[in-house]
Amino acid sequence: MKQVIFNQTGMPNEVLILEEAPIPQPKPHEVRIKVTARNINPSDIMFVRGMYGITPKLPSSAGFEAAGVVDLADEKNTIPVGTRVIFTSIGTWKEYVCVPAHLVIPTPEGMSDEVACQAFINPLTAYGMLETSGLIRGDWVLITAGASAYGKLVIQMAKQKGINIACTVRRDEQKAYLTSLGADLVVNTEKEKLQKIIMEKTGEGVNVVFDAVGGTLGARALSCLKNNGKMMVFGLLSLENIPLNSGLLIFKNIKVEGFWLTSYLESLKQEERETAFRTVFTHLISQKVKVDIQSTFPLEKFKEALEEYEKGGRNGKVILVS
Repeated sequence: MKQVIFNQTGMPNEVLILEEAPIPQPKPHEVRIKVTARNINPSDIMFVRGMYGITPKLPSSAGFEAAGVVDLADEKNTIPVGTRVIFTSIGTWKEYVCVPAHLVIPTPEGMSDEVACQAFINPLTAYGMLETSGLIRGDWVLITAGASAYGKLVIQMAKQKGINIACTVRRDEQKAYLTSLGADLVVNTEKEKLQKIIMEKTGEGVNVVFDAVGGTLGARALSCLKNNGKMMVFGLLSLENIPLNSGLLIFKNIKVEGFWLTSYLESLKQEERETAFRTVFTHLISQKVKVDIQSTFPLEKFKEALEEYEKGGRNGKVILVS
């Protein structure tokens, strides 16, 4: 089988290589999946660079999220051969992956592989952050990197809950699209003063910030919180930590907390997990919440896919298919 691996951490276009490898044999509790689609996420890039919360065991494949079809069942036949599935695993940029059967989710009828392969991480993160944020109808949320895949998803989900949405972008041409998805206020932080505009629009500031960027933008977003507000940090696209203003934390009683999907899902009871998956999948199948696809590339053209991923102004996910 073909697989994309790295033997040392570094920039993906420098350390990732394509090689032939034996098709893996599953353990009794595992299913073997022929992978059909994988999307490229920021976490994939950080993992290859050695900057993610999970340290790669070298050599390692890249990618965490994918869709495929079971080609060898587990010993209990929990997931039969031929079942289309969604799954997460460390190293999905391969033609075949073995995954514990209880971690595999059957792909809902009517959902394409290109949508299924991005139906887990970003949609469930958006759902989980909204559920744990304490936001209610009429509140304001500020989303940094509003034009990201996550940003577009959480805008659509928050709008359904009657939450007022502000978000940041770096290009004026992104404003109209995010407004069409439901954003009430879109600020180009390359040209406009974020805190000034937020305060003019909201009066007191926002109730919650969802921050994917960190760095100086994260600090500016923090200053947009109202008294007793909360910032939820779940990404570091800038690769820079947030310089926290201690005075804001003290005198406005602001809280800053992290969010990681793995920890969130582990904290849920089985019934709550099922509700989360059912809600997200229903949104995607009904297209009440839409995901965008920029382009698809065969696995062996991963370098071209990475080049596409790095392009500015990209409006959808780059998918590796096989």
